[in-house]
Amino acid sequence: MTKKTWLITGVSSGFGHALTTQLLEKGDTVIGTVRNFAKIQDLIEQYPDTFISEKLDVTDVPAIHTLVNKVASEHKIDVLVNNAGYGLFGAAEELSDEQVDKIIATDLTGSIQMIRSILPYMRQQNSGRIIQISSYGGQVAYPGNSMYHAAKFGIEGFCEAVAQEVAQFNIGLTIVEPGGARTEFRYGSAKVADPIPAYDGPTHAFMKMLDPANGLAPGDPKRMASRIIESADQTPAPLHMVLGSEALKNTIERLETRVAEYKSETELAASTDFPVDEK
Repeated sequence: MTKKTWLITGVSSGFGHALTTQLLEKGDTVIGTVRNFAKIQDLIEQYPDTFISEKLDVTDVPAIHTLVNKVASEHKIDVLVNNAGYGLFGAAEELSDEQVDKIIATDLTGSIQMIRSILPYMRQQNSGRIIQISSYGGQVAYPGNSMYHAAKFGIEGFCEAVAQEVAQFNIGLTIVEPGGARTEFRYGSAKVADPIPAYDGPTHAFMKMLDPANGLAPGDPKRMASRIIESADQTPAPLHMVLGSEALKNTIERLETRVAEYKSETELAASTDFPVDEK
């Protein structure tokens, strides 16, 4: 199988680290971005020829363009994996302006700019694969997660449009929608807003989920990483890939409910059209 060069954001933990480790073990080249090199020193030392570490904060848009221009001029990037991101929990009213701005900059704008930056290179080489790590939270919304859902619903809409734009250039795009997994996303990196007691109850139910003492998430990040890697060889690229049986069940249920809601509005929608006999 042909070796590939991957550009992956956020490789110090979670899916990014699992993907990078498996890819390096099978002989591919990984250009991995981090904010702290100390967290990936083991990979730097173990794979000096095939692991290239780059420092990047995905909220710094000029830095994104500079980095992508640099690495894409030095290497043929076969696959971009937008992985960098984090979870933010709390009712909309509980969130600060800074928290709102930061998660949009990280989980939404950062991914958009990485894709925009790599597209000219993939278009010129007439090949490429973009893998966007989203969440089944890009299809299913829960209370206490409003801004995370805003970012994930947003990036999924962006990616669905871009996938149609770039298919003519032999560029495939896959939106990965994992369910709960045993990564630092849930048990370490998640940010929580200052609580307002009025929202105790269903809105603060996420607090139980974030405590490992209440049971671990069902998803295995190593198995999920393996499925993501395999998807890069699928033709055509799957547009959506849900990882986790619970995530798929919840996604299907929500989509079926949504379709039923829209179908119930058939007469309402038609009532706003000009009558067919009017010119």
